[in-house]
This record gives sequence, structure tokens and C-alpha cells, in this order.
Amino acid sequence: MTEKHPAGDEPLPDIRAAIDGIDAEMIRLIATRQRWVAAAGREKARSAEGSAETVDAPARVQQVIDRVRERAAAEGASPDVVEATYRAMIAAFIEYERESARQSLRRRVRASRRS
Repeated sequence: MTEKHPAGDEPLPDIRAAIDGIDAEMIRLIATRQRWVAAAGREKARSAEGSAETVDAPARVQQVIDRVRERAAAEGASPDVVEATYRAMIAAFIEYERESARQSLRRRVRASRRS
């Protein structure tokens, strides 16, 4: 994606259209990230890493936060805004992973009852 930066004289509708385009790209990237999170969840379920501690993975969360803060500063973005955004996204994905695990467990229980 080629980045276009505001020149400072764009009309508000053009600015909003540019933001809408960025939002669309962010959603596409979040969907891709979700697929990778789901893959990590499946791998944790297959291994012995499916506990609450590994789903929450505070050390991994901090590693990601440190990395995105550095990247934000290098890109000219507010490290605080990026950190807050990532913390919210990570929390949502942790809940998504937990719910996926609960659904998977319910399916396995139902299947074992039928057997």
C-alpha cells in the first residue's frame, strides 16, 4: 500500500475518505492476525500449552508492546496511542482464543458422548 500523507489543504470529505481507506486496510490486517491467533490457539490446544497462563502470556504481551512502541516511535506515531491500541486488540484476541477453546471443548465433549 502506497502511503499518502496529508498536504494540509485537503477538504474534510477527502480526509475522511482517506481515513476510511486506512480503516479498511486495518480490518483486513486484523482479520489476517485473527487467523494466526486461531492457529496459535489450535497449536496450544494440541500441546500442553493450553492453560490460562499461556493464553494470557504476559511475557509475550510485554514483548509485543515493547516492539510496537519502538516501531511507533520510528514511524512517527504516538507510542502511547499504539500501546493502548495494541493492549485493547490483544485483550480482545485473548478473549477470542478463550471462547474458541471453550467451543472446541464443548464439541469434543458432545462427540465423546455420542461415541
